[in-house]
Amino acid sequence: MTFADRVTSVAGMGFTERQAGFLVYVMLHSGVCLGRQYCAYARIVRGQKMVDFFKKLVDNRLATPYSCGHNKAHVYHVHSIKLYAAIGERHARFRKRTALARTIERLMLLDHIIAHREMTWLGAEQDKLAHFLTMSRDRDQLPRLSFGNGADVTVRFFPDKLPIGVSADTRSHVFLYLLTDPLPHDFRAFLRRHAELLRSLPTWTVRLLVPRSRHGEIQLYRRAFQEELAMPLNGKVGDELRWFFRHGDTGIPAEQERFRRARRAFGAPRFRALRRAWLLAGDRAIDVAMSSSLAESIVRGDGRLECQELSRQYLHFTPLVGTA
Repeated sequence: MTFADRVTSVAGMGFTERQAGFLVYVMLHSGVCLGRQYCAYARIVRGQKMVDFFKKLVDNRLATPYSCGHNKAHVYHVHSIKLYAAIGERHARFRKRTALARTIERLMLLDHIIAHREMTWLGAEQDKLAHFLTMSRDRDQLPRLSFGNGADVTVRFFPDKLPIGVSADTRSHVFLYLLTDPLPHDFRAFLRRHAELLRSLPTWTVRLLVPRSRHGEIQLYRRAFQEELAMPLNGKVGDELRWFFRHGDTGIPAEQERFRRARRAFGAPRFRALRRAWLLAGDRAIDVAMSSSLAESIVRGDGRLECQELSRQYLHFTPLVGTA
């Protein structure tokens, strides 16, 4: 379903087109929302229209309100299976209650998406798959994780479940990443999972969303970006990595000294992230890390990292622990 199809479907349940459009954004990208976010989307001032909209959601048991830590503001969790079925996402994870930290992260992402509606934002796994496969991208280029063994293996594409923005001409893509950890270990894994897809795109941006409290950690993330995407491995290092990864944690008895040297040399976070990618994709992951195409894109300005500090505070949601 296209975004317009989804809006039409939700509007058929008794909502205005504006209300339906907002609900589609919420269901695809967060599952939770605030009154002020609807006002920003609808370009209206806080007032009776906003109150009536959320009252309708609550009265019809389409959403549940949770009190914030100040005044009379609420976070609304949109969970109705009827609404999600109307957009083709009956089993969406956003219908489930989640913890405080995840709720706040989703509100941050929704704020950003609402503020940048000039792009088409892909949220659901199937939407991302359809988009990139339509662009003739190989499934093996797409970020994924595998679960299970043998015949019971399940592959999840785009496992980070973060929004991807697409420009009107489909040439430019924005990959959102929310800075939530003091160290960029997961960020490195995110970049490594997406590296092969990024190589195939004309222009791309990794947009790092930075809460105010995390401003001091930006440089660590910039360094991780440079190491993962702008500094390709040379052939000698790549060959030694292949040998090291193939021989697991113990090495070959006759080559213990070589194994010890490799273990010391490849103990840095960059190589740990690459090992995770290698366990999934094999030597193909090392080939991608050796390619200079991403570094060349960054030098040309076709690929880049943007760090965007979030202007709002979210600490007043602390009383929501265990809700939404």
